[in-house]
Amino acid sequence: MNRFAGFFRRAIICGGVLAVSLVLAGIAGWAWHPSANSSQEAAKPSDDASLLEGFRHVEAASVSDALEQISGRKMYMTHRMRPIFPTKFAGFALTVLLKKESNNDPGALTGMLAAIDQGPPNSVYVMVVEDGADIAGMGGLMGTAMYSRNFSGAVIDGGVRDTAYLQKIGFPVYALGIVPSTSISHYRFAGSNIPVVCDGVKVSPADIIVADADGLVVVPRSSAPQVLALAQEMDFKEHSMYAWIEKLKSIQEAVKKFGRL
Repeated sequence: MNRFAGFFRRAIICGGVLAVSLVLAGIAGWAWHPSANSSQEAAKPSDDASLLEGFRHVEAASVSDALEQISGRKMYMTHRMRPIFPTKFAGFALTVLLKKESNNDPGALTGMLAAIDQGPPNSVYVMVVEDGADIAGMGGLMGTAMYSRNFSGAVIDGGVRDTAYLQKIGFPVYALGIVPSTSISHYRFAGSNIPVVCDGVKVSPADIIVADADGLVVVPRSSAPQVLALAQEMDFKEHSMYAWIEKLKSIQEAVKKFGRL
């Protein structure tokens, strides 16, 4: 009788240990195998956010050099395109085209304004004003709307006005010049989010615009990761060279060491 009682006690104990082990294994398995999608989403920011963050911290000159090495093309705007105050930004192109046309149509420029109201954060408003060096493509009202929608900036192949107010709110604008004129009754909206040629450079929707004190560069969206990687490498070399040049008092030796000029 005692022999059978001992057997049953051992069986119960073993069964209990096995049950606890299975529960613990289940808990461990649940903790060890999270949803693949949720883990990737938590660990990796979106490609767009990563690209913009990277381009905001590299110099436009390095981006221009990287583009020329990779694509063989010059994708920078001319010396005529200048900021209304010193600035640095990067964002995705939202393109707008205005065609020169005398008219009395109150809705001729409605599409120009709709493009702003529909534009997402981090947009750069790239406006081409046909033959518009002496026409203000935008001013304080449009700039306020862009600012309130968290646009990165604006690039106007034409003029800009209300610059005192734009500086007050800190909204960055590059333009061909500062003029007091208006586009109303002189221009008609011809499209948005279409390919345009801005100051001689082709800009497609969602291309990345990189701007700083040296000027503006247009990065085709398809080659942006490759351009960013090379521009970051160029920046690192150049910034490392300053101290080296001061130490050796020789730019030739620094160029030999870093291969950057």
